[in-house]
Amino acid sequence: MRRIKLIVAYDGTNYCGWQVQPNGNSVQAELERHLSDLLKEEIRITGASRTDAGVHALGNVAVFDTNARMPAEKVSFALNTRLPADIRIQDSCEVPMSFHPRFANTVKTYEYKIFNSRFPDPTKRLYSFFYYYPLDVEKMKEAAAYLVGEHDFKSFCTAKPEVENTVRTVYSLEICKEEKLITIRIRGNGFLYNMVRIIAGTLIRVGGGGMEPQEVKHILEARNRELAGDTARPEGLTLVKIEYV
Repeated sequence: MRRIKLIVAYDGTNYCGWQVQPNGNSVQAELERHLSDLLKEEIRITGASRTDAGVHALGNVAVFDTNARMPAEKVSFALNTRLPADIRIQDSCEVPMSFHPRFANTVKTYEYKIFNSRFPDPTKRLYSFFYYYPLDVEKMKEAAAYLVGEHDFKSFCTAKPEVENTVRTVYSLEICKEEKLITIRIRGNGFLYNMVRIIAGTLIRVGGGGMEPQEVKHILEARNRELAGDTARPEGLTLVKIEYV
């Protein structure tokens, strides 16, 4: 038995998320179906990040176990000939059987993109969140600074988190604007369910004038989801990469 690691990129528009769901097609289901067909055995995938419906990835990580003899580095090429065009394997390699993509120490990088314009751009509608009102990027940067470091992010996750420990470390949170596109780039040792999208929604509220930057510090300390901004829409979010440290 061998364990193979995949780096997976996908456009999440047409999927109900990463994880297998009873009510729609998922990225995991596509990978398992085509790997099983390729390797002539039943394959089950374990992913590092279970992205939501509509969320994209450039570097999600997954592993599977197999008895097949196909060289690990060839799996990516063979699998890409079978997968739909919106899923592509970026790399494949053999790893120790003890390697688990979710339980190892990682640094994850996400980007959230906002198209800030008077009118939408139809070519960007699947990969950014359209926001009509002007956003003050400098105020967003000021607010973002309060979120860097080790904090209890209970205010920035779903009201009933799946885990008891809601302390996470954000290593960097950068915001840049190129013409009409604002990019929020965040790196951390892990993220709670909907954490990045709630942070994005909160920063959008600050940028739009609905909240002062310094209020973010109070929101963190309050550990109350109701005080933070809305959960921003999924299409603006991309899992850029996962680094194992």
